[in-house]
Amino acid sequence: MTKSTLVQSYLQQAFFSSPDKTAIVSGQERISYSELYSRSENICQWLLQNDLKVGDRVGLLTDQPCEYIAAYFGVLNAGGIVVGLNTQTSDHALEAVLEDSGISIVLSHNKFLKHGSVIKNAPSVRVFETNIPALWGNEKQAAIQARPQLNTEDICQIIYTSGTTGTPKGIMLRHRNLIANTQSVIEYLELTPHDSVMAVLPFFYSYGNSVMLTHIGVGATLIVNQSFTYPNVILDQMAAEEVTGFSGVPSSFAILLHRSAVRERNFPKLRYLTQAGAPMSPTLATDLSSVFKGVKIFIMYGQTEASSRLSYLDPERLKDKAGSIGKAIPGVILTVCRPDGSAAEPGELGEIVATGENIMAGYWGNSKETAKVIKSGRLWTGDLARIDNDGFIFIESRKSDMIKSGSHRIGPKEIEETILQLPSTHEVAVVGRPDEILGEKIVAFVVLKDGCDVTEREVIGHCRRNLPAFKVPHQITFISDLPKTVSGKIQKIALKNE
Repeated sequence: MTKSTLVQSYLQQAFFSSPDKTAIVSGQERISYSELYSRSENICQWLLQNDLKVGDRVGLLTDQPCEYIAAYFGVLNAGGIVVGLNTQTSDHALEAVLEDSGISIVLSHNKFLKHGSVIKNAPSVRVFETNIPALWGNEKQAAIQARPQLNTEDICQIIYTSGTTGTPKGIMLRHRNLIANTQSVIEYLELTPHDSVMAVLPFFYSYGNSVMLTHIGVGATLIVNQSFTYPNVILDQMAAEEVTGFSGVPSSFAILLHRSAVRERNFPKLRYLTQAGAPMSPTLATDLSSVFKGVKIFIMYGQTEASSRLSYLDPERLKDKAGSIGKAIPGVILTVCRPDGSAAEPGELGEIVATGENIMAGYWGNSKETAKVIKSGRLWTGDLARIDNDGFIFIESRKSDMIKSGSHRIGPKEIEETILQLPSTHEVAVVGRPDEILGEKIVAFVVLKDGCDVTEREVIGHCRRNLPAFKVPHQITFISDLPKTVSGKIQKIALKNE
């Protein structure tokens, strides 16, 4: 496949190479690359006929994969900027994104008419279309309009952060940012047209967007089911479609291991698993490797500000470098830095700083926040880590997650991993909550596996045996589920304020 310079060329190349190849499987719908390409072309023409100009923002509000992907490439072909909208949004959150991004056209599934008044009342919105299939089904287009000329420096997508650490920000990604990151992931996962992935992550978030682009980028097949309510249904689809890959966040894998029949299944064609979105504990990674014997497990790390991916741990090092996020992906340089920008010594705590073609153009309309994280062309990630003598990186915490208890600054990751060692633990999140004496007390929110039981005293006792005294939680709170974003990230702000 020839090297792409614009993101939309991925679909065009897949269409020309294998028009009859299955591109997407979603429920009962199976569409070929020829059908997907045709749909995107018709949407492109409809947008141009509705006076879309280069750089205009187009919001996509649909949970139908075939609609979303066709519209995504249609918008790019027309020179627009894609803004994927959270399908589990509230009127208030949607209003904020519409106002911030200045979206002019919204393409939506009709089930989201409940947000119709908010969308129609947004000052920037001039077209609100709730029947995407009607756009691609219109073969009798008016006179075909020429596509605009674009270049790799143009912004092609704005992805809003999940808001797990504060107010969501619009991350501007150029064509060259996404191309660089997509090609790098394709390289280290060794993706080919023969691959098919079980895509369970929403496409409007960075990780799901990366899964979509990498597989269309090689002309592979996307098997899409973005509801994890019934994990055994996901397993049935994986077996029936003979998928070669599965991409998830730690909670996805925890559900598969603890709340599904995965240990009773066999997936002979499965060759890799990828994990990102949040740190995966060594305990969960070990359990995963014992269930998926012979399958390569890629522990990955990234940020939306980096078009998705920054590092991965070679599957061969999963045991001897347990807990590490590995090393930088091809085309990226990662450095653990002191506050003054100099490189930290091995074992010294510092902030992960990234350089590469994948680094964002900045936050939409927010130069002040951009300047806080992009300094001299380098992305300061806000993640605190140590590098070992072999160059492997180990994250301790996000700066915003650090707990200030007494005279100590405590990263929650080690505490969470220690509690996850208990056989009864399904998931755990540790946060700091206000305390008059300590400043913050350490609170662990624990979700137990089905049918399991453990007491607060037993959890604290386990922590005392395995952690320094100042890291032992002051309180254990048992809950049925951790609050998460649609992409599966734990919302620690919600726990802090609970």
